[in-house]
Amino acid sequence: MIHIVPKPTDTPDDNSTGAVIQELERADARCRTLDLGAIDPLNSGLENELVWVCGIRQDGHQFETLSVLSLHNQVINTPESIVTCASKVMTSALLLQNGIRTPETAYLRSEAQARDFLLRHGKVVYKPLYGYDGNGIRLVTDPGDLGSGPWYLQEYVKNDRDFRVFVLGGEAVGAITRVSEGLMHNIHQGGIGMPVSIDEEMRAIAEASASAVGIDYCGVDLLRDREGYTVLEVNGTPNWHCMAAPIPRLLAAYLIEREREMRA
Repeated sequence: MIHIVPKPTDTPDDNSTGAVIQELERADARCRTLDLGAIDPLNSGLENELVWVCGIRQDGHQFETLSVLSLHNQVINTPESIVTCASKVMTSALLLQNGIRTPETAYLRSEAQARDFLLRHGKVVYKPLYGYDGNGIRLVTDPGDLGSGPWYLQEYVKNDRDFRVFVLGGEAVGAITRVSEGLMHNIHQGGIGMPVSIDEEMRAIAEASASAVGIDYCGVDLLRDREGYTVLEVNGTPNWHCMAAPIPRLLAAYLIEREREMRA
């Protein structure tokens, strides 16, 4: 049995969880949805099962529940990898540790240091530490607009598009570019997505990023600058809008294979 934690942002017109469930049912795989708010993880009755997390709310209860479930079950993605991707600071640290290109980034409590970082770059991008879908991201050019800290700041890389590469089981399987006239290219922020082929440089940096955070599947967001691709972030519960690759079918096949390996 594959137990599925649905994405909390699913809607009838944009149902990531449902798309994968349809593919699982086509393959005659047994599956059911799992409400993390309706179980006691210390007495869940789940043992040696596969749990797939399509999405999660960023609250302590869900993270703790998944962590306890992972003691006796296989959870995809692991709670550790979801927490890592939810933290932009930890993701940046792992990318840097593994020699993966990312815009110059700082996480600062000192206002003086934040001002110095901004003045050195001229323009920086402020991002909420645990943000999603581009919410709260803003361009800062004046120290008076920094707001209250602490600050997660990245150098501004001029661009009119970004790229999302979907990595599954260590392999880049699909990619899109997202184009907009503004700072953020997220589709939820008005960006227009279209599928693109995966070139070898894109493949290498996306797969290395997934390996660095230790995750089964993810969306790796990239910008292109004069030196090549640079990684903005790694999404642990990604959307796959506009991809030409059949992501729901590929995900379903991956889950079925992981469960088969558990039973072998």
